[in-house]
Amino acid sequence: MKPETMNAYVAILEEELVLATGCTEPIAIAYAAAKLRDTLGGAPERIRAEVSGNILKNVKSVVVPGTGGMKGIAAAIAAGVIAGDAEAELQVIGKVTKSDLEAIRAYADRIPVEVSCMEDTPCMLDIRLTGFAGDDTAVVRIANNHTNVIHVEKNGEIFVDQPVVASAEDHLQDKSVLNLAEILEFAKEVPIERIEAIVGRQVECNSAIAAAGLSGKWGAAVGCTLLEFSNDIRTEARAYAAAGSDARMSGCELPVVIVSGSGNQGITASMPVVRFAKSMNVSREKMLRAVAVSDLITIHQKTGIGRLSAFCGAVSAGIGAAAGIAYLYDESYQIIAETVTTAMGMISGTVCDGAKPSCAAKIAAAVEAGLLSYSMARKGRRFHGGDGIVTRGVEGTIRNIGILAREGMRETDKVILKIMLECEDE
Repeated sequence: MKPETMNAYVAILEEELVLATGCTEPIAIAYAAAKLRDTLGGAPERIRAEVSGNILKNVKSVVVPGTGGMKGIAAAIAAGVIAGDAEAELQVIGKVTKSDLEAIRAYADRIPVEVSCMEDTPCMLDIRLTGFAGDDTAVVRIANNHTNVIHVEKNGEIFVDQPVVASAEDHLQDKSVLNLAEILEFAKEVPIERIEAIVGRQVECNSAIAAAGLSGKWGAAVGCTLLEFSNDIRTEARAYAAAGSDARMSGCELPVVIVSGSGNQGITASMPVVRFAKSMNVSREKMLRAVAVSDLITIHQKTGIGRLSAFCGAVSAGIGAAAGIAYLYDESYQIIAETVTTAMGMISGTVCDGAKPSCAAKIAAAVEAGLLSYSMARKGRRFHGGDGIVTRGVEGTIRNIGILAREGMRETDKVILKIMLECEDE
């Protein structure tokens, strides 16, 4: 592999595999709120929150860590204003104390927050907070990715002002270099010390939150439920991935290493590979290389789809995990390509209806679909070009999935949000 290509792949992993405490959409709001407080010079007395539909969708039903079970935009704002460390970015509320909890709740009860959905933004991820305190006004805007601050101002004085663009890859590494053949080449050739710290941290952190999820006290306990019926390695792979989401969606304060902006994707891309690696008793180095395969294939798929979409990101990560498991078994490029292609043809219609406990069940289904696709590939059984959206070659099918998610599911996204906003909470 050319040195410049290897460097690009390492840079992509370094950029994408970052720590986050809590679901990344409410955490992005908390991050914006902490920056708003710092810009204003104190806690706002009133806040206007304008957000894109996908932010509304992914914040509505997920617990914000450190709030004692609070959900929603106002909770995320209160946590960011009262206890947020803007320098920590996606770990902005990673060190909330018990005294902070009382102050967060009091602030959320006292301060009016006006929330509206942006109708004219070209960005699937868009957050604009305006804070008022006395005669002062401040604005912070984040767009396209969770820490991409494009506008900051106070009393009309502008400190940051970047153009609003529609690309989810705004200010990120160029991912056009990614393709399956070179991902596998990279995994085999990269000096292990270049990825050990970043992928190793993913394995450790995501294993910890999966173990917490298996306690059974989080969410709908999907991971625990799976293990009550069977403990074979396929079930274990699904259970550990689902358990991490069980905990994360319900407010567990353990940090997660994310992939493509999502903790659920980071967990799903890593945990099935880790569990298979342990059952096979392979070396730590082989395990880390296989997880890197899963991460990069997940990122490759998500590049065309976008960070937020009506397309469930767990699907992409479940497919990546199956490819990583195939790598553990020293499968050929052909087998891994057919695994990826078959899985995309199998579950590409799974929709994202926001971050919430049921994400764990979708993760379990995505991992199982990936494992079924791998089993089919090993037997020479596959879908063929022309079968639905599957086309000749894995790269062409990945492109088709991107088009489906970006263009075909645009109206679906609006309908999902409309239904969610009309649903009655229990």
